[in-house]
Amino acid sequence: MYLSNKKTIMFITGAFISHVCWKEWIVFFENKGYKTVAPPWLHKNESAVDLRHAHPNSKIASIQLLDLLDYYTEIIDKLPEKPILIGHSYGALLTQLLIQRELGSVGVCINSIPPGNLVYFSFSFYRRVWDTSDFFGSTSKTYLMPFRKWQHYFANQLSFEQQKEKYETLLIPESKLIMRNIYSKSGKIDFKKKHNPLLFISGSEDAFTPVSLNYLNFKKYKNMHSITCYKEFYDLNHLGINLENWETIAEFIANWLIKIT
Repeated sequence: MYLSNKKTIMFITGAFISHVCWKEWIVFFENKGYKTVAPPWLHKNESAVDLRHAHPNSKIASIQLLDLLDYYTEIIDKLPEKPILIGHSYGALLTQLLIQRELGSVGVCINSIPPGNLVYFSFSFYRRVWDTSDFFGSTSKTYLMPFRKWQHYFANQLSFEQQKEKYETLLIPESKLIMRNIYSKSGKIDFKKKHNPLLFISGSEDAFTPVSLNYLNFKKYKNMHSITCYKEFYDLNHLGINLENWETIAEFIANWLIKIT
């Protein structure tokens, strides 16, 4: 169904991957009448290949969570109205934090990295965070996720050929600071504060941010005057927005947006 609503959707990319991950989503939602923007993170406007060739990159290495929040705030302030925010992974955490700042009309959080004040009793998750931020390495250099970790954390369930293709197309060097910043003051959520509608989406096969973690994130919101929804998709790993059945997720979100807005 085409809607001439002219509402704007801002897609917020996660850590480790290029903003081109939203390419098909942009077409999908523009065909439904939305305006869309999918800005790359600071210092990440080049292709995934070029960014990998530039590794280690001191500018990317300097990126911190607060920089990203200020960066997206500046973009949002230039829009005619508060956008609908759709974020993936670390981008979903940014979505939660921007909604908390009252900068989005609606927030959709796909495979969300949890805020720092959400206590999750799973050592394996925190080990994944340490593992993907080179926790004891120098923060003056970027971190480039090895293919074997990509296979395990992001692209499990895919064939080797698919894993390789996604790695070459999407993977980029990352700041080691941003994962550490989750546990700073800027990475915390006030779960009791009134907020605009939020939708949390998880994938049954997500090896990085598992279903139980996404569900706990959803359940932590306690404001009875706010709308918070949750949906689990089966056979979905952490790269769900770029799998063959991505359109199933997008269609669910589109229908939810019609109901909620």
